[in-house]
Amino acid sequence: MAPRANWKGYLKVGELSCQVALYTAASTSDRVSFHIVNRETGNRVNRQMVDADTGNEVESDDIVKGYEISSGQYVFFEPDEIKAAVPDSDKTLELDTFIPCNGVDTTYLDRPYYLAPTDKSSAEVFALIRKSLQDNSVAALARTVLFRRLRTVLIRPTEDGLIASTLNYDYEVRPAKEIFSDIKEFAIEGEMLDLARHIIETKRGEFDPTRFDDRYEDALAELIKAKIEGRTIKRKPTPEPKKVSNLMDALRESLGGGGSSASDKTTAKKPAAKETTEKKAAPKKPAAKKPVARKAAAPQKKAG
Repeated sequence: MAPRANWKGYLKVGELSCQVALYTAASTSDRVSFHIVNRETGNRVNRQMVDADTGNEVESDDIVKGYEISSGQYVFFEPDEIKAAVPDSDKTLELDTFIPCNGVDTTYLDRPYYLAPTDKSSAEVFALIRKSLQDNSVAALARTVLFRRLRTVLIRPTEDGLIASTLNYDYEVRPAKEIFSDIKEFAIEGEMLDLARHIIETKRGEFDPTRFDDRYEDALAELIKAKIEGRTIKRKPTPEPKKVSNLMDALRESLGGGGSSASDKTTAKKPAAKETTEKKAAPKKPAAKKPVARKAAAPQKKAG
């Protein structure tokens, strides 16, 4: 079954345009979900609208949206009034600004959608737009009415199509200074930075979302299976984090070497070159007269 489009309209650059559709790129529909059930009857429970003061149920015809102007004082809005406030839409995503692909702070990213042509006649123009964005390593900004709101959309090229991400407005993103302004500055330098750099290098990799397991979702699935089979699940105790006396010890423990540092590893490499020189010079002196050199080489290799 073909996925259902969330929105259909036109993608436009200058005089080029083609019909496109937006499809949900990320969904929570496959997550484990529960229903609210009456324990005694086993029947599902319906939610009711209740007056907060009287406790009486309110009929749907008596429910209206209100904006609080002071404590307990509201102005009411009818559905038609709110609908009239929705901006008119021409159903067009016009690419009017081009920026580097990494030119948007990820804090402003809202929700991702797949953007694809709706028919064969639009496929060629769509491919031209996608290839142009890709070859120039740029993304595009566009504005249109989506889901009853005027939204700014970031459009990025992929190998197969385009990703359209709605963006948060500036007033929706809290200023970072509200959170970080009280953090003190520390002078981090020397061996601390060397150790941290070494940890990063040893753990460098690529982004692969298939490696990230949803342990909570897996635990719920196992819990449901156990309930159906009449089993009980013993919860594994969470291991307590290892205590370290200071930041330097923590960095060294992170290396897994029990205190070996990046500088230790650099030092360990130097005797190896010396050992090679000694081996080349071996014909001049009997090997038996150098037991100390051989004993010293083994620990150096182990430390490296």
